[in-house]
Amino acid sequence: MSEWLVLSIAMAAACAVVLVLAVLRQRRLNRAAGAGEEEDPDETPDVLEYMTMMVGVVYAIVLGLAIAGVWEARSAAQDGVRREAQALYEITQRAEVYPDGVRDRIRTDIDRYVEHVVHKEWPRMLAHNELSDRGAELLGAVRADIAERKPANELEAQAYQPLVDQVATADDARNARAQNAEATLPGVVWFGLIIGALVTVGLIFALQIGHSRREVMVAGLFSALIAFLLFLVWDFDAPFGRSGTESADAFHQLFANAVRGSGVSG
Repeated sequence: MSEWLVLSIAMAAACAVVLVLAVLRQRRLNRAAGAGEEEDPDETPDVLEYMTMMVGVVYAIVLGLAIAGVWEARSAAQDGVRREAQALYEITQRAEVYPDGVRDRIRTDIDRYVEHVVHKEWPRMLAHNELSDRGAELLGAVRADIAERKPANELEAQAYQPLVDQVATADDARNARAQNAEATLPGVVWFGLIIGALVTVGLIFALQIGHSRREVMVAGLFSALIAFLLFLVWDFDAPFGRSGTESADAFHQLFANAVRGSGVSG
């Protein structure tokens, strides 16, 4: 299901709930008026207005912290992807000092790894929050290409340690990607956010809204805003997105040929 469709459904549902509650309340008021029992909107206690305001402020703070937390987690995850892709790209460039056969083998193994990550490992990571053993094997092959070859001259000797360091950087970024694959917020936080939204919207009716169309419209917009903010938290709660491989843009940019699978077998 498209994320925009989810957002539209959530906002429409929030507005519909407010509208239904307002209509039901208005019917109750009409029946009470017919029986000679009128409700005075001016009788709302000041303490109730104060409590409603405080609940709204507290919930706004909690919701803002949740949005900031998931955004920071997504930014950290994207930085890790860029670090992994950049380290692999540096290896392909620094391998220029090796003979043709060795250089081509290193680049081919990197292309195999990148193709596997983007086309096979990324969908699995989004669906099951885990990486594949095959990806670790392919990265291990790149490490073996570099670490198990003794430098043949001074130029190769100078390039050897930086290449090993770049492999270690890519491996560390891959491990970080595995740790960041899961959702950021635990279930108890989501429970608090949803209950807080229900309480915040519900308290609107404690102020006896529904006496005019403007009140109902403002209440509907307010509930739609909360639904939108909860959608943002839900969307950002997946550090690498909910679908597709857009979060792997760093690999697409640096290894365009490998991502297209041009003659590279996994």
